[in-house]
Amino acid sequence: MPSVYLLHFYIFFCLVLITFLISQCVYSHAPRQEESMFSSVTTGAVFGIESYCMQVETDISDGLPSFTMVGYLSHEIRESGERVKTAIRNAGISIPASRIVVNFSPADIPKQGVVVDLPVAAGILCSLGVLNNEDVKGVLIAGELGLDGVIKPVRGVLPIVRTARENGIHTCVLPVENVAEGAVFDDMKIVGVDTIRKMIRYLLEPIETRDRIIAPTRVDIQALFTEQRANDGLDFADVHGQHAAKRALEISAAGFHNVLMTGPPGSGKSMLARRMPGILPPLTMKESMEVSMIYSIAGRIPQGTSLITKRPFIAPHHTITRSALTGGGTIPTPGVITLADHGIVFMDEFPEFGRENIDLLRQPLEDHEIQISRLTGVFTYPARFLLLAAMNPCPCGYFPDVNKCNCTEPDIKRYLGKISGPILDRIDMCVSTPQVEINELMDGSKEESSAVIASRVMESRQRQEFRFRGMGFLFNADMDSRAVEKFCKLGSSEEKLLKSVFKKLEMSARTYHRVLKTARTIADLGGSENIRDDDIMEAVGYRMSDYMSRSQTEFDHRGTERTAREHTKSVRDISNHTGKEVRKYE
Repeated sequence: MPSVYLLHFYIFFCLVLITFLISQCVYSHAPRQEESMFSSVTTGAVFGIESYCMQVETDISDGLPSFTMVGYLSHEIRESGERVKTAIRNAGISIPASRIVVNFSPADIPKQGVVVDLPVAAGILCSLGVLNNEDVKGVLIAGELGLDGVIKPVRGVLPIVRTARENGIHTCVLPVENVAEGAVFDDMKIVGVDTIRKMIRYLLEPIETRDRIIAPTRVDIQALFTEQRANDGLDFADVHGQHAAKRALEISAAGFHNVLMTGPPGSGKSMLARRMPGILPPLTMKESMEVSMIYSIAGRIPQGTSLITKRPFIAPHHTITRSALTGGGTIPTPGVITLADHGIVFMDEFPEFGRENIDLLRQPLEDHEIQISRLTGVFTYPARFLLLAAMNPCPCGYFPDVNKCNCTEPDIKRYLGKISGPILDRIDMCVSTPQVEINELMDGSKEESSAVIASRVMESRQRQEFRFRGMGFLFNADMDSRAVEKFCKLGSSEEKLLKSVFKKLEMSARTYHRVLKTARTIADLGGSENIRDDDIMEAVGYRMSDYMSRSQTEFDHRGTERTAREHTKSVRDISNHTGKEVRKYE
């Protein structure tokens, strides 16, 4: 019996050996696979708000039919495999049963929120021999595919095209809806396609004659900035009264200073805020490019628009979450303060946002950027925005009107306590918006228009542009301590005045610098090269409201006023000491 088992084992071994030798012989005489079975296509991706070029490497080989994608991919990217295969089949191109492997390089960067349909399809077509590798050399391909082979728009085209340009790529094949966005670089060929078959037809054409098939898209950038801004119908001429608030907003627009408006309900705070964009200086090319990059990544550039040419104005609701305000996600998407870069964040009902959300603004208001830490890395997003806030003096809104206000002292203290001292210290200007008198509302005289105010703001902006040439500052509010010492020099009278104010009001070092920056802007609006006593006193007057806000709980609204009047008296005493009067605009 043992000999029988040995015989069976010997026969089995011989059969295996013969099968192996035959397979080796067949493999050695089989034709080698062509180089076209491997392809590499260039596309672009976004990581945070930075873009990079990504290689889509495709290999098709014999074996069990499969479709595998590798390279630190998210779940939504893995789903694109079936979409790509179906789109290619519906475009009239058959994919043989084979083993398909797609690699995304570099593999150490997480691929999340990236749409890779069109470059993967192009890679498969090159590996199948429909296209040649030379056809896609020097070409960046980006787009999403529908199951019918139609190409759909994607996010982040503007920074992707810029990165492609920096990497020596000369042509970008993009969805038709994205071509205006990518065509801002006049030395790049931006080609729009709407189906896979059109892309194949374009790439099969020799480079010299491709423009005959699909002409590259061109955009006149200068025309975008020379066009007059469309009138949105909001004008300061529609707001009666509130001359002090209008003056404060003019100074804010000229120097990009943060403003807090305090007043009862219905006094016009929101009306004034929503007319603020109409007097802001237009975006420079550099600012527009930075804002447009952010909006492109967020998918907020309107279809057919090349660049964002107006300063953003975002008014979030007070129920906004922390992530929506600053940016959130595994790979953070831009939040409100980043989307409002070089624009305005209007926070109406300021205390209702909550102390935690408001305190998140400390670093961005000081450093003009926000750092977000995640497991995937530390992301730094721009956040150079103008904070425009509005609030009521108490929960009911009518303090200290004894006939209307029914708030208790703890109610007022709790309400005002939602805004911390460090935040108030970062707000350059605080202005009161009292109820408008009936005579002002019924007065038929014409108020000053936004166009007139904007002309003065532009004159001030031009002075600042000349002053800061080659220094990297755009507005007076951007100055650091060295720039303040250089451009905010004071005479002996002005120094004496500011020393008195500093001691009397117990200012911080930050407040001191912010007062000088505001005074510099006031002097610019007045056409003065030097900061005068009146400029300092007006700037100090705008700082008084935060002292009043912090100490309003010391009011007994049923009878006694204390702290606010004492602070107002302090300013008047200082003014009288120097022989000047506080400038009034009410």
